[in-house]
Amino acid sequence: MSAMHQELAEVLQTLPDEQRERAAGRDFWLGHWRGHEVVAVLSRIGKVAAATTATALIERFGVTEIVFTGVAGGLGEGVAVGDVVLARSFVQHDMDASPLFPRYEVPLYGRTHFDTDAALTERLRAAAAQVLAHPADALGEAAVSEFALHAPRVHEGLIASGDRFVATSAESQALRQSLPDALAVEMEGAAVAQVCHDYGVPLAALRTISDRADDSAHVDFTRFIDQVASRYSAASLDRFFELL
Repeated sequence: MSAMHQELAEVLQTLPDEQRERAAGRDFWLGHWRGHEVVAVLSRIGKVAAATTATALIERFGVTEIVFTGVAGGLGEGVAVGDVVLARSFVQHDMDASPLFPRYEVPLYGRTHFDTDAALTERLRAAAAQVLAHPADALGEAAVSEFALHAPRVHEGLIASGDRFVATSAESQALRQSLPDALAVEMEGAAVAQVCHDYGVPLAALRTISDRADDSAHVDFTRFIDQVASRYSAASLDRFFELL
């Protein structure tokens, strides 16, 4: 499951027998990856779109695990462009039903954070770590040099999600102050995590850091997704399915 067209295209290249099925206004691609049955889909951007997609995967296609890949803005200290963040939990940074409920708490759930599945995440971490240990194998020497990806790292922890593209220093600093444990920010993961919590479906999520979520970004976003993030994701998923 991805939010960007470029990432889904890279994934579909690894599914030689994919078949398209239309549901909920989306194209779902059914196929096999290293012998495992897979459904690949573009979630679209934002929490509602992601929640709709996750629900369709579970209700319509009966998936037993969900893996989300994509890009995110870095928030945590030392989380650099080209690094990867594995979500251990998600929070909606724009959830605020106060004074009825504490800030960030999802009403009637009694919680602010939704965890990913520990075992599934560990397998994805191992796969991503192997890919990042030799980034040129997945990206090529030219991309490694262009984006200075000589020592990319895997981080694990909290990711914040919200229906707002965080792209200024003021916004990112505000998030760091209010959610000091957040390593990255994006627009879908917390919604998928809540759906998976409701259905009891394991979730793992991998996010490649494309920028620092502020106005100092210097990376060509579209080129970064094409040359780095999509290839990281496809290579990590390939290792993930190989390790299953």
